Amino acid sequence: MHEWTLTRSFNFHGDPVRYDVFGEGLPTVLMHGTPFWSYEWRRIARAIGSTHRVHVYDMLGYGQSAKRAGQDVSLGVQNRLFTALLEHWRLKDPAVIAHDFGGATALRTHLLDGRDYEKLLLVDPVAIRPWGSPFVQHVRQHEAAFAGVPHYLQEAIVRAYLRTAMHRRLFDRELAPYVAPWLGEDGQPALYRQIAQMDLKYTDEIEPLLGNIRCPVSILWGEEDTWIPVGQGRKLHQMIPGSTFRTIPGAGHLVQEDAPEAIVAEIINFFS
Repeated sequence: MHEWTLTRSFNFHGDPVRYDVFGEGLPTVLMHGTPFWSYEWRRIARAIGSTHRVHVYDMLGYGQSAKRAGQDVSLGVQNRLFTALLEHWRLKDPAVIAHDFGGATALRTHLLDGRDYEKLLLVDPVAIRPWGSPFVQHVRQHEAAFAGVPHYLQEAIVRAYLRTAMHRRLFDRELAPYVAPWLGEDGQPALYRQIAQMDLKYTDEIEPLLGNIRCPVSILWGEEDTWIPVGQGRKLHQMIPGSTFRTIPGAGHLVQEDAPEAIVAEIINFFS
């Protein structure tokens, strides 16, 4: 956890949202997915910091941002948070690089809230139905039971779940920073809270609008993604006029761990 610490805070309706800004160059926002946090971008953020003014944050209910009982952490609130952050950062048309739920949030902010981007790079995004693993579907039906499991079981559950997001096998010490935010009195219920609030309606709202995207779009997809199969990426590509689509061999859903160099290469190519 100490390898990646967000040093700044933004108050969103009473909840502190952690973020950081560093680097020089093209204003760029990195948006993480679920059940991850901004830590997933650490390598990419450092690699592009010499040419990009990087803005990175933890979504409400994730990572180092606020987690509390009764909190709305759904996709329905995350676009409102992102809109507020763009205003706080005074970013008018930033470059946006978004993964998984970050992709859904970037799309909702653009298509529903009217915020414009210089360009949009989507990495295995949640964008069109169907999405949600069998584990997610099960948790949604038994949120309270999962939120109350003993600590040692919680750690094992989270570790096993996260491993399925990557094609290569990470050592436990490599996986630990992804597991840690979902442990303890605040973290454990927070994981199941956000899963319970997952709803296809939030992507259904934007799916008919995908043809109206007002900026260049590039889509990257891990060929070994078992959470959202690559066929969904091809379908999304067809629904966004003028978009480009590229698959990444040997990468699962969390491309940032399996092939970070492929993302950096696409950033250099797409945003040059």
